[in-house]
Amino acid sequence: MLRKTQYLPCIPTRRTEVPAGADWLHEIKHDGYRLNVQREGKRVRLFTRRGYDWSDRYPLITEAALRLRKQSFVIDGEAVVLGPDGISDFDGLHSGRCNEEVRLYAFDLLSDDGVDMRDETLQIRKLWLGKLLKRSSDGIIYNDHDTGAIGPRLFEQACLLGLEGIVSKRRDSTYKAGPSKRWIKVKNPQSPAMVRAKEVEW
Repeated sequence: MLRKTQYLPCIPTRRTEVPAGADWLHEIKHDGYRLNVQREGKRVRLFTRRGYDWSDRYPLITEAALRLRKQSFVIDGEAVVLGPDGISDFDGLHSGRCNEEVRLYAFDLLSDDGVDMRDETLQIRKLWLGKLLKRSSDGIIYNDHDTGAIGPRLFEQACLLGLEGIVSKRRDSTYKAGPSKRWIKVKNPQSPAMVRAKEVEW
């Protein structure tokens, strides 16, 4: 079922080089499904990037959202299945056989206690997200980030570990729906996600 919501996702721009200036934050890009988690009172809804309502699909995320102290919020993140090595397993996620194991790596906060956070800077939104998730259970995990010149080195490590890549974001960026040049995604060319993309092209 397609959604009707005001919280449309901000989409990173694809690049081949990681920005390294002091004004950038860098996050690991996990291989999963983009997911928007909305809570109002005792109701939690989960929406995909393309607008599908998956509210009944991932109970671990829903339960974690209900245990947070705030009654109203909107979180942006990536739904993943973690393999034994702690790395996201897209095949396990895509198969649908692991729905009860799916967790959310949360990287942005769009609304907090009814207050729209999208016009705040990313740095402020991250601060508030960290506070919201301070006592979060395993179903919703705060997606850590690094700052500044470490970006290219972080990308190298992500590639060595076989991760999908990293997303770099301007620390002063607001949250705007649609493609953004202030969010930059650089993918590991050897990652399973890139291999899947090449197979689709063929």
